[in-house]
Amino acid sequence: MSAKLPYVEHNPAIREEAVLLLRRGVTNRVVAEHLGIPRGTVGWWRHEDRRQRGEVYVQPTDCPRCTTREMDRPAYAYLLGLYLGDGHIISKYKQHHLSIFCNASQPGLIDAAEEAMHRVMPQPKVGRRRQHGCVEVKSYTWHWTCLFPQHGPGKKHERRIVLEDWQQEIVDAHPWEFLRGLIHSDGCRVTNWTVRNGKRYEYPRYFFTNKSDDIRKLCTDTLAKVGVRWTVLARGSDPFNISIARKDCVALMDAHIGPKC
Repeated sequence: MSAKLPYVEHNPAIREEAVLLLRRGVTNRVVAEHLGIPRGTVGWWRHEDRRQRGEVYVQPTDCPRCTTREMDRPAYAYLLGLYLGDGHIISKYKQHHLSIFCNASQPGLIDAAEEAMHRVMPQPKVGRRRQHGCVEVKSYTWHWTCLFPQHGPGKKHERRIVLEDWQQEIVDAHPWEFLRGLIHSDGCRVTNWTVRNGKRYEYPRYFFTNKSDDIRKLCTDTLAKVGVRWTVLARGSDPFNISIARKDCVALMDAHIGPKC
């Protein structure tokens, strides 16, 4: 068992200087480095100073729904598509973050998810956590529920998913970014083949697969708005697959989305 570190009582003058700097807006890290004391000590002094003055600490935010900061609408449309596909929000005591799960073999997708999070809300910390076969891109702030009111208990395909008016306006203004997020999360571009007149014929096809009727409808409604024709390809009795196979529609998808990388 490791021994506890001895308690160190700092000179009151050092504490007074630290508190003065903290009240001026200097960060805990900078104060700790300037005075040569542990950052945890500085954090405790900040907490005690606020408590004694009756100051209620409010976590700073750059949430575009709670502040006057303008929303990066294209980035949000893309991130919304990622969230509806392979994302979720953890909302617990002392644990609150948005997670997007990306295939570990697609570094471009991982970078795009992280960039979208930064562009929508630059202030929160963003991290990556490698899991078996995937990378979880995480951004920490309570305010992700402001931007994704679809968050709720249970799995997304087991509850109603409806966009709010302000979200639908963004999707209508940036449909391709929204579709790109959906395809990058729960979609793919594959090469199918068939035999015609004894010869093998290959052709590209896009798929979007999701168990939620509401999310699939959001996808197909948006596809229709940009002029992409689609069909339902059922596996067994489950109509979970949206297929885009017409040559002109695949070309349109290639021009705006392309394969995941």
